[in-house]
Parts: sequence; C-alpha cells; structure tokens
Amino acid sequence: MRNHTPVPTPQPGRSTAPPAVRATAAASAAVVALTLAACSTPAAATPGIDDDSVKVGSHQPLTGPAAAGFSSISAATKAYFAYVNDNGGINGRTIDYVVKDDGYNPATTQSVVRELVQEDKVFAILNGLGTPTHSSVLDYLDQNGVPDLFVASGSTTWNQPDEYPGTFGFNADYVVEGAALAQYARDEDPDAVVCVLGQDDDFGETFLEGVELALGADGVASYQTYTTSSEDVTAQLGAMKEAGCEVNLLATINGFTAMALGTAAQMGWSPQWYASSSGGDYPTLVGFLGEEVGPALLEGFVSANYLQNSPGSDWYELFQQINDEYNDGAPFDGNTVYGMSVGYLFAEALAKAGDDPTRESLTEAVESGALVGNGILPLTFGADDHAAYDGVGIAVVTGGVQDFVGATYRVDGDAVAAAEPAPVPLENEGIPTP
Repeated sequence: MRNHTPVPTPQPGRSTAPPAVRATAAASAAVVALTLAACSTPAAATPGIDDDSVKVGSHQPLTGPAAAGFSSISAATKAYFAYVNDNGGINGRTIDYVVKDDGYNPATTQSVVRELVQEDKVFAILNGLGTPTHSSVLDYLDQNGVPDLFVASGSTTWNQPDEYPGTFGFNADYVVEGAALAQYARDEDPDAVVCVLGQDDDFGETFLEGVELALGADGVASYQTYTTSSEDVTAQLGAMKEAGCEVNLLATINGFTAMALGTAAQMGWSPQWYASSSGGDYPTLVGFLGEEVGPALLEGFVSANYLQNSPGSDWYELFQQINDEYNDGAPFDGNTVYGMSVGYLFAEALAKAGDDPTRESLTEAVESGALVGNGILPLTFGADDHAAYDGVGIAVVTGGVQDFVGATYRVDGDAVAAAEPAPVPLENEGIPTP
C-alpha cells in the first residue's frame, strides 16, 4: 500500500522523519510484511482451501428430466467424501462438497455455477452433469481459472487441452461407447440390421460418429433423435421398426431408454437393445419399467461401462458398505458406483496435488499421468489428452444380473479393437495417498 504523506528527503544512513512517523512506518511495514507472507501461502491465496478443508462444487439435475437416476450421483459422491473425512481426509483436509440443482436447464446451470464460484468460493467444479448444461459454463470456468474436473458427460468437448486447459472428462466419451457397442453387435451378428436412437444434441451426434467408425457410413439403417422436452418416442420407433432394425443402439438417458423399451413392447416389437452407460443402468431401468415387466424386457440388454461395477468385486463391495453407512440406506446401483468413483478420483487428484494444493497443482496432478482411478482399463489423462478412458467393457443382463461378459474394446484414432481388461486393484481401503 502506498503512503501519500510527503516526508523530508532522508540523508544516507539517517532518517529525518519524526519518531512518531518512524514508528508508524515501521508498524505499517510489519503489517505489510505479514500480509504478504500470508498471501504467499497457497492455502490462503487459493479460493476454497484452508488448513483444514477444501470446498468443491457441482451442478446436478436434482429435479427435471434427467433427475431420475442421475440425482443419486452427487449423494453417492458426498457419501464417499464423508467416509474419507471420517478417516482423516486427504493430506489432513476434509472435503466439503456443495451441490446445486440446475434442473438440467443450461440457463439455471449458469446461475448456480456463478454462485458456486463467486459466493461459495469453491476450489474447483467437480462432475458437473450434462452436455447441454455444462457446455453453457465451459467458457466461464476457463476465464476464471477454475479447475473443471471430471465432467459427467461423454462429450468430446471436454477433451480440448489447448482451448480449455482446466477441463477434464470422466466418462468414456460417446464416440468410444458408440464404436464399442457397434463392434460388439457386428462381432455377435455380422448380418444384423443396426439402427440408432439418440438425444438431439452432442450426445446423439458423437455416439453416431462412433457407431459409423465401427460399421461404416452406410452401416446404420435408420438414425432417429428425441428431445428431452417430449416424452414420446412412438414416431421414432415406428420409423426404426419400418426400417427393419434388429439391433437398436441407444444414446439415451435412463428415462428415455426405459421409454424406448416400453414403447416398443406396446408395439409388439422385440429388437435387441444396446445402450450407452449414460442410460444403461439395470436397477434404474427396472425402477422406470416396474418390477412386473422390467426384468423380462431387460433380459439380454447390452450396455457399455468402464467402471468396476461387477457384483462381488472389491470396489463394488466397498462402495456398498459406504452406501449403507453414509448414504442413509439409499438404493445401491450403477449410479452409486459412478458417484463414488468420481469422489475417489478427485480425492486421488487432491492427494497428488501436494500438502498446500493450488488450482494449478491440482490440474497438473491430473495431467501428470499418476492417477489410476478404479476403472477396468487405465486412465488416459495427460498434458495432451483430457479424456479419462479410451475403452469400455460390454455388460449383459442375464437372469436379472448385469455384468461384464469379457468383451472389452478400445478406440485408437479411427480404429476400434478388442482389448484386455486391466481392473485397478483396491488399495488402502479406497482412500488415496500422496
């Protein structure tokens, strides 16, 4: 701070200021020195960080068209953080997770994310959900230097390190999922007529891109789209049935996956169904369809996944225990595994960011390649790659159980090929260490 009070020009080695002025100046200098020292401490200079805690925020569809199923994700993440906090936190800090409802509405997303950044002073945004919603705040977060970690969407938009250096995806992207599901369909039945039903945005478009990567531009007999504002897919399914579709690949959120299967059943039509992980969780779909008809309609249902979602796996059992103890006995399903997996990956990044983490050290930790996550394949994060996974496994519902069948695919450039799964082992009871 500048002192605008004029004082006599000092002589070398001697102050000409009166004693009172000299004392005031000395006191001011001491205050400035202390202030600068405090500001130089990363924990003091970085929003959302103090000696005891770190605050992160998220926008989630707790209400609206994507709420069913997806609204449970942030609760699972918060439950995992409560488990970590009860076991000493990360580098001595507890994690405070602030979640705000955006109703899956981009305009609301913009409002609540500004609140998180400007009023709540969060350290980072974690797992903001939805392609249309999160796209609306991408530039804002970049311009404000807020780490934008592990977006809950498979859009390729999040993988632009030069344009958005602080943004990282979490899901295997929709190109990867579309290509893997299409390749599995071809491997199972090379002559099947394949069609696609997709959401009328980047979700559907990039998923179709992946399907065509595996099958060629003429490999899809019919491509139909839906909008989340219309709860009717009768016309789309009628067109697909007319086209002779035998395998339907779905780029749909859970509610519209269930709607497609239910509508087809009412039409007396029984094609094979393959779905993206974003709309392929068996317990959630049974909840939509009902216990009386859901299990029968979903028998043989195929989906993609990249997390260790197999009943009996170490991660599955740990997350189930955490859910029972910290999540008020909420239903345990794939969305729970997803939410806790996100929490684990953030905790791992925070642990690697150092004892006095900054926003810069957090993003550097993700880019370092040191994170392992808890997937069925290694993470692919790096300085030039902000996507989490380049491959997925194929899961099939058999006898009411959704589990992997041993088919795993990775996408490398314009090629999709079979891969060997490499599940990450559970260590230290699921609490990351530096």
